[in-house]
Order: sequence, then structure tokens, then C-alpha cells
Amino acid sequence: MTFKKSIALLLSGSMLATAALTGCGSDNTAAAVSNTAGKDLLDQIQARGSITVAMEGTWAPWTYHDENDELVGYDVEVAKLIANELGVDVNFVEGEWDGLLAGLDDGRYDIMVNGVGVTPERQEKYDFSVPYAYNKTAVIVRSDYDEIHSMEDLKGKHTANTISSTYATLAEKYGAEVKGVDDLNQTIELLLSNRIDATLNTEVTYYDYLKAHPDANIKIAALSDEVEKVAIPVRKGDDTKALLAAINDALAKLDESGELTALSEKYFGTDISKLEN
Repeated sequence: MTFKKSIALLLSGSMLATAALTGCGSDNTAAAVSNTAGKDLLDQIQARGSITVAMEGTWAPWTYHDENDELVGYDVEVAKLIANELGVDVNFVEGEWDGLLAGLDDGRYDIMVNGVGVTPERQEKYDFSVPYAYNKTAVIVRSDYDEIHSMEDLKGKHTANTISSTYATLAEKYGAEVKGVDDLNQTIELLLSNRIDATLNTEVTYYDYLKAHPDANIKIAALSDEVEKVAIPVRKGDDTKALLAAINDALAKLDESGELTALSEKYFGTDISKLEN
């Protein structure tokens, strides 16, 4: 047998073997796809036995680490209770705000529980649960700063917030120049070092920070007239409708049982789970 014929036979055999293996692999893949075809996100979560929840982990008292480095906060406990109602475990993934939204978009996270305010812009991209918290936005400044007395006074001022957050958007709406930051602590550092004029955040977050730092040289200069609705965003699509309905059912049960009220009073010192306070 010539060298060329040997090579031809070897190649022929190799292709036959590859074809056979590919055929088996295709059958297995098809079977796997067949097993998951038609399953919506809630089905997938219950099949795997856990729900992946995205949050920052740096925003007290919503989601933060305590002195033992344990992830705690209002949103942490709300997420755990929702998972319990769904009959699954909870898997927390921490990251920066923009990355959390991007992960939600591409399906790396099932939901985001991180004090997310409902806005018309976000409603175009996400479906939201019923609100589980309400709050007003505070304009926070240094105690000796006296140039801001209303939201309108933000025009031309320098502020800082996580980019694409409700607070950054609101500051820009009133004409402020917004610097992007990673978390609240970095924001306060910029404020106290005179590198920004103000920052926007929830009123309850301000009081929580002041509780932990009673000597902090900060004050509330103004409050928004609007009350922000806080809810849980999920990706838009037919495959997320059952999950959204299940989350709404869970939140309704937690509201009726008084558990949301108890958690709110635990972390905020007041009940922000209801519109009327």
C-alpha cells in the first residue's frame, strides 16, 4: 500500500469516527434542549433549586457587610424571604451598580434586589414587581455649605453618584454635573474633601450613615417632593412572567404577615414598606 493510500484510509476512518461521535453528541444535545425547551425562568429556578440575586453589598442599610463581614440588610432579608416563598435557596452575587444591570440583561442574574427605584426609563427595559418600599430623595451637603435649599439649586453644582442610578439621573435632570463613583463611602469622602458640592441618596440612607458616623460634617439641604417606589426588576419577556407573578405573590404575603414592616423598622427605624408613614 502506498503512503498516499494509507493517509487516505486514515483520514476516511477518522471522519467516520468523528461523524459517529458527532451524531451521538447531537442526540445528547437535542435531548438536553428538549428537556429544557419551554421552561420559563421560574421553572429553571425551581429545577436548579436556587435563585441568583444581584446586589451591591456596599449600601447600608439596604445591602452591606456587618462587623463579621456577613452580608446583611433590608434587601438581603427581603430576598431570602422571597426565595423561601419560592421554595428555593438564594445565591447572592455582589457587584457595582452598572454591572448588576448588565448581568440582569444578559441572564447572569435572575433578579436584582438593591433598592431599585421605578422610573419610566427603566420600565421600558424591565418589568417591575409591586413596590416593597417607598422613600424620598435627599440632597446631602456639608454642614457648612449653604448654597442649596431646593432641588432647583442643583443647577450648575457638582454632585456624585453611581452612574445610571436614580440619583444620578435626578441630579442631571436638575442641571448638576455628576461624577461617577462606586459606592456611598466614596461619595461621602468626595463631599467632605470639598471635591463635590452635594450628593443625592435616600433620606433613610442619610440617617443610617449619620447613626454610624454621628460626627459626620453633613446635613440634608433639600428633599424631593416625589416619593420613589422601590421594586424588583426582571428582564422583559414571556419567560419571566411567571417569576414576576410569583415574586408579587410572595411580597403580598410578606406585607400581609407584617414581615416587611418588621424588617423595615429593624433597618430603617420606620416603616418604609408602605406609602403612608
